[in-house]
Amino acid sequence: MRKADLSASLVVFLVALPLCVGVAIASGVPAELGLVTGIVGGLVAGLLPGSSLQVSGPAAGLTVLVYEAVQTYGLPALGVLVLGAGLVQLALGVLRLGRWFRAVSVAVVQGMLAGIGLVLIAGQVYAMGDVSAPASGPGKIAGLFSLPGAADPAALAVGGATVAVLLLWPRWRRGARVLPAPLPAVALASAATGLFDLSVRRVTVRGLLDSVQPPSLAELGRLTEVGVFGTVLAFALIASAESLFSAAAVDRLHRGPRTDYDRELIAQGAGNAVCGALGALPMTAVIVRSAANVQAGARTKASRVLHGVWLLVFTAVVPGVLGIIPVAALAGLLVHAGCKLVPVRELRGLWRGHRGEVVVLGVTAVAIVAGNLFEGVLVGLALAVAKTAWDISHVQVETEDRGAAGMVVRVVGNATFLRLPKLLDALEAVPHDRDVRLELGGLRHVDHACAAALERWAAARDHERVATITSTS
Repeated sequence: MRKADLSASLVVFLVALPLCVGVAIASGVPAELGLVTGIVGGLVAGLLPGSSLQVSGPAAGLTVLVYEAVQTYGLPALGVLVLGAGLVQLALGVLRLGRWFRAVSVAVVQGMLAGIGLVLIAGQVYAMGDVSAPASGPGKIAGLFSLPGAADPAALAVGGATVAVLLLWPRWRRGARVLPAPLPAVALASAATGLFDLSVRRVTVRGLLDSVQPPSLAELGRLTEVGVFGTVLAFALIASAESLFSAAAVDRLHRGPRTDYDRELIAQGAGNAVCGALGALPMTAVIVRSAANVQAGARTKASRVLHGVWLLVFTAVVPGVLGIIPVAALAGLLVHAGCKLVPVRELRGLWRGHRGEVVVLGVTAVAIVAGNLFEGVLVGLALAVAKTAWDISHVQVETEDRGAAGMVVRVVGNATFLRLPKLLDALEAVPHDRDVRLELGGLRHVDHACAAALERWAAARDHERVATITSTS
């Protein structure tokens, strides 16, 4: 093991610790379950082949879906959902379908992350003020107007100060090289809360073993329910997409071995299967921890495995330390994480060159906020497919007047039923008193509806003037 991997593992551990706890609380489950997932991400997924430097654990991207699942089916069912998702991921990896996740529209993925970020921000702003958040996405947003009067000023100050430290700490380059921003932000918030004896809500801690709840046979039987099975698929597909997109991003940060997407999917599936067996949160590869791992100088998978070891040692030896952390500070941490999920910079570039993609992104995000994560992604995918079908169905009718020799009409592009009205309008505008030669050599695709329309038009013209049709190649 290299010294660089040892130091990188400590950096990743410091980043992962508050995030594991914060994601768990935001998901509506005990804090320890987030730590269990972080440990499994290091010790199980970290040991398996796939991506050598990306780090797995509970992710903010699944917070909304997990919270909804726990509210709908109860905490005991969480293990079944995660176990089922892990088995689906294993099957996808064995069938070598991992690479196909790269075919998902980038606009849909960015819209998914933006929607998750907006819901996460809206929900955690309430936690920053020690106030219970409304259940629905629109309700959270509508309730923000009355939040200032209901929030606890002390808690809101702690959460706001945490966000301020997260924004300002990276500007101090020397300090940022030594400690990642989440650790000093949470540590300072905890110290201030204790020093001034602020009466704000703190993290509730139980023993690590007490929080582990393997699913019972009765809960396993719920996999036959349509709603439960749909949630399992949502867990599996979204976690897989997030992990593999994270892998692609991490590959751009280093010059080491590239990710094997199918093996990485198997590693994620194995990790989630273990998390499910322990009743813990689902895990994905997390870009924040992975980027910290690369930037800290990691060279091999030893760093991510060791980060799991440090999480295990910490929760086993000094779990009581978690009890001094104010919930408002963790909420501030997740508000900051939610802001990072909204792709503001990418929107500018997309708007200049691909405004249709911005529409797909925006509709996906709004659908997630208004409904839920799974439905929002389905809406986004359907819109992306419809946009692609529309984009590739462009067809043009070009006319050339050759005097006494008649006219040449060329049809080029992709003739599909989506553009059939435009095609017919252009053909019917051709003068009826001229000989016409119809050339279809420029067509790349002709569907049945357009082929039949062209044949009818040619047959009708044949009664007036001879129309010669050049077949498409």
